[in-house]
Amino acid sequence: MIGAAAHAGADAKADMDTHALTDPFTDALTDALTDALTQSMTVAMTGSATDATTHSALALAPARGRAERIAAAWTVLADVPDPEVPAISLCDLGVVRDVRLVDSGLQVVLTPTYSGCPATEVINQSVLEAVNAAGLGPVAVVMQRAPAWTTDWISDAGRAKLRAYGIAPPGHLAADAAVPIRLVRRNAADAAERSTAVPCPLCDSPRTERLSAFGATACKALYRCLACREPFEYFKPI
Repeated sequence: MIGAAAHAGADAKADMDTHALTDPFTDALTDALTDALTQSMTVAMTGSATDATTHSALALAPARGRAERIAAAWTVLADVPDPEVPAISLCDLGVVRDVRLVDSGLQVVLTPTYSGCPATEVINQSVLEAVNAAGLGPVAVVMQRAPAWTTDWISDAGRAKLRAYGIAPPGHLAADAAVPIRLVRRNAADAAERSTAVPCPLCDSPRTERLSAFGATACKALYRCLACREPFEYFKPI
């Protein structure tokens, strides 16, 4: 009799435990607490109630924005002409070395063709005006004088534009760019330079002669073609 009663009590307790575990109110409360805990953990990790995928997309958005702004600046600078040779852009000339995005805005890194170039200030102002006009400011210009500018930095497209403009493009320097300094008589130096063949940009004839060591600017020399008899400037290689 006692054993039967104990068995019945155990069955009743098991039924109560089973009912407690499967009670709809308890299940709903458990689900609500789980959802709240999950959302809290998400907010703590992402700073918002979005899921991990959305958060990753948002994290990549600033990086895409930075890259697009820099690319837009390069596009603008590709149309800024050199004040002395407007047929070629500052980018084709190799003066624009880098575009960076810092906390204060864009930085455009420029290397002048040479330290005493009188067009440096005009170039700086042209860069600032072009970038600001495109709505990409604030922008600042940073001068970088080392390594020194070389005519080898002129792009192939820039060389073609120089030739079409009537200026003989400079030849490429040696790979090591090491040029020994020699002290020679002025007449000998002039004769050696005059003997260097500079093809005419107008008729492509190699029969040319130098008229002056300087053209309209210090970076160019004045030549004349003996075939078509037309004068032209030669961009000196440095």
